[in-house]
Amino acid sequence: MSDEQLEAQLAARIAPWLEHMRWRGDFESWRERRLHQERYQEEHLAGVQAVIGTPAGRRVLDLGAGMGGFSVALARAGALVTALEYNGDYCGIVRLRARRYGLALPVVQSPGEALPFAAGAFDLVCSWDVLEHVQDPAAVLREVHRVLGPAGAAIVTVINRYAFRDPHYHLAGLNWMPRPWAEACIRRAARGKEDSPFADRQALSAMHYFTWGAWVRLARASGFRVEDLAETRLLAGRHASRRAGRRRLRSALRALGLERLAYRAARACYLPMFEVVLWKG
Repeated sequence: MSDEQLEAQLAARIAPWLEHMRWRGDFESWRERRLHQERYQEEHLAGVQAVIGTPAGRRVLDLGAGMGGFSVALARAGALVTALEYNGDYCGIVRLRARRYGLALPVVQSPGEALPFAAGAFDLVCSWDVLEHVQDPAAVLREVHRVLGPAGAAIVTVINRYAFRDPHYHLAGLNWMPRPWAEACIRRAARGKEDSPFADRQALSAMHYFTWGAWVRLARASGFRVEDLAETRLLAGRHASRRAGRRRLRSALRALGLERLAYRAARACYLPMFEVVLWKG
């Protein structure tokens, strides 16, 4: 297959999974980022670096690899990556994306609740934007704990039950409403997935969103110690906002000794998601 044929096939495989998002004002630029996901992984790679140092030679499971952008970027950085994805069409997309760079990237189709790997098989598990979609988050966490080595860690994102702007439907106030009201708003805004390949996926009420406290209790029950990665960055002065107003506000809060308190208030009822490290042992 020539490079041109590969690119055409990859674009054709990805296209049906984007159509339900045409309501986005930035659809064309967003589509471009989806086609070349591996080029836009700086923040995720920085998170990996902060947790395990250089990824080269480390055994990493990308749990819920989606269209493979992170897996491919991490493999290009020298990590020994396994991409695990439940969606068979996505598995094909991951393989094509890896072929762009001549990578022999292992791609495994499996649910997260029953990982087909030996105990201690990985140094790191990453799971971006996945846990809200699984059938049983507790079972997934138990499996993640099992496949991690003794000093292993997992980096996961968790959707805030009280996120001000829902990260899936991009509607403000959605998660402050009873779920039937929220789903009526989604239908009224024509942002549902009924006419897309996602039509068989969960409605908002079937997805797993968590308050911070509920999430910490679940993770601890699975044997993990929990670190809020965003809070760690913030208090270390490594969380840089692109907006000057926010930078000034953070500086003022820091000077008053209120930065942590303000962050935790935002985490409780505003931030879209939690980015956490789960430490084993």
